[in-house]
Amino acid sequence: MKKIKAGFVTFIGKPNVGKSTLVNKLVGEKIAITSARPQTTRNIIQGIVTFDEAQIVFLDTPGIINLTQAKTLIDQHTIKEALKSLEGVDLVGVMVEPTPISEEDKFILENLKKIKKPVFLVINKIDKTKDSQLESLKNEYLNLFPFTRIIPISAKKGTNLSVLIGEMIQHLPYHPAYYSSDLITDQPERVLVAELIREKIFNLTRQEIPYSVMVKVEQFEERKKNLIYIRAAIYAEHTSQRGILIGKSGKMIKDIGRLARKDIEKHLGCQVYLDLWVGVKKDWRKDKKSLKEMGYRL
Repeated sequence: MKKIKAGFVTFIGKPNVGKSTLVNKLVGEKIAITSARPQTTRNIIQGIVTFDEAQIVFLDTPGIINLTQAKTLIDQHTIKEALKSLEGVDLVGVMVEPTPISEEDKFILENLKKIKKPVFLVINKIDKTKDSQLESLKNEYLNLFPFTRIIPISAKKGTNLSVLIGEMIQHLPYHPAYYSSDLITDQPERVLVAELIREKIFNLTRQEIPYSVMVKVEQFEERKKNLIYIRAAIYAEHTSQRGILIGKSGKMIKDIGRLARKDIEKHLGCQVYLDLWVGVKKDWRKDKKSLKEMGYRL
């Protein structure tokens, strides 16, 4: 089997630094949900980019906060899983913003000190800062950690992404490709569908609602040629949240379904009948039994 440069790269960083936007941009298609709100990602999503002589498998992790600040079981679980993802990869990309170094950034660097593999510092959103500020920030980070490379980028605008890819390939081992060249993710379609629905909930609802919901795809079947029927349950923690998700005369759930269906159809390449149902699982984020029912391995 032909050996090329191939390996796993995990992006890690505090909430809302643009990890999901970057992975989507590198893969060339939406596989991870994005939102202006922090801590959108709950699952570790793998995106696959294949070239003639290289294959990179990107892991998009949930935003990291100090474990002492994690208030629920689901938050504690996602942070531990994100930190665990550092163990089995070939390269780590620490993603930060061009702002003063935060306690979350320092917490992440502390957890990287035992990692014996290349660690890149990826400074995102450079279109929002001056060159002089960027140089000062690079030096501050180098005083905290011996990064292999420091690469400033703009994930949204695509600035320096080819440089980032090229540098990462240089530091990957020689290995046969892990996946077929036509794959862009290893995530089951049910997981991606659930994430796309959850993204619309993030974008359309306010306050605590998006963080209090879990989406579970209960039925996924081809009804006839070019039409897939999807039934998904949206679970809230409280009855009042259920009412908000449904909305007056069912308007909110219709809007969630309409916008999600567009993205799902684009991803699946066929027509979709999306059937959404809203239920209540009281305080599910704090309950081990509920989390296990949802598929989390605690």
